[in-house]
Amino acid sequence: GVPRQRSRWAPARGPSGPTVPSGTMDVGSVGIWTAQLDLQPAARAREVAAELDELGYGALWVPEAVGRESLTHAAVLLGATSRMVVATGVANIYNRTPAAAALAQRLLADASGGRFLLGLGVSHGPMVEGMLGQRWDKPYSRMVEYLDAMDGAFTVSPAPAEEPPRVLAALGPRMLELAGQRAWGALTYFVPVAHTPVARRHLGDGPMLMVEQAAVLSTDPEVARDAARKHMQVYLSLPNYVNNLRRLGWGDDDLADGGSDALVDALVAWGDVDAVAARVAEHRQAGADHVCVQVLDTDVSALPLAQWRELAPALLGG
Repeated sequence: GVPRQRSRWAPARGPSGPTVPSGTMDVGSVGIWTAQLDLQPAARAREVAAELDELGYGALWVPEAVGRESLTHAAVLLGATSRMVVATGVANIYNRTPAAAALAQRLLADASGGRFLLGLGVSHGPMVEGMLGQRWDKPYSRMVEYLDAMDGAFTVSPAPAEEPPRVLAALGPRMLELAGQRAWGALTYFVPVAHTPVARRHLGDGPMLMVEQAAVLSTDPEVARDAARKHMQVYLSLPNYVNNLRRLGWGDDDLADGGSDALVDALVAWGDVDAVAARVAEHRQAGADHVCVQVLDTDVSALPLAQWRELAPALLGG
């Protein structure tokens, strides 16, 4: 089908309750996903967010893992921007109660004029148990229970103009289907283009499919793949991501020793601006509504502002 930039569809009843409609939120076709703002002082993070807004990116996605608390971070970035959506990519459901998430979402939607997108995820066993000291099991059931509790949260605070949307981090069939039933859509992460039509099929035609795509702006294969492998290292240690790649047909040889060249090239776009834009276009043609590009620098702690500026005309059609 034709890729969509926005979606308007009525709430449907999922297996355990209503979905959350999007209203008229427009995330555009391309956004930026970055963990680098977590490494900047708040004032600098605000400056950079304001520039990304001016460059025309449709959404700015920030994570929640070892950096900032994502909803507070989103509030800071929303205060520095005026047009683009700020999204959590994604907020860990083990970090806050469902009611706290629902009430924070409601306030941020109201305060920003509907520019806040809440992305939720079940995280990973090693992170939840090793870092948070909580038990991680039955992620699908845990997410269903969390959404039920969110939808049942009580508040007397003023409602935003429109019911705020949410998306779920999803890779496998069940979580993708849940995202289609109980949310505005799904965010997929650390995926090759081959995953996108699979995700679209499980999600259905109406919900939004948002895809993260890592990229290195270098035409030197050795430099680019080295930066890519630094990025991939942690994800290839997490079962959720490895299992997803295995479902797509990648085997032991591809997954060992930092990833085969073929796997690196499938997961991380590299080359010039046109090469990155071409990969984004492939996801869109395969069924993605929105692609959030994560630019990787050879220095993993560097803020890739120059690359974001360089990519903007090609990715945004300016």
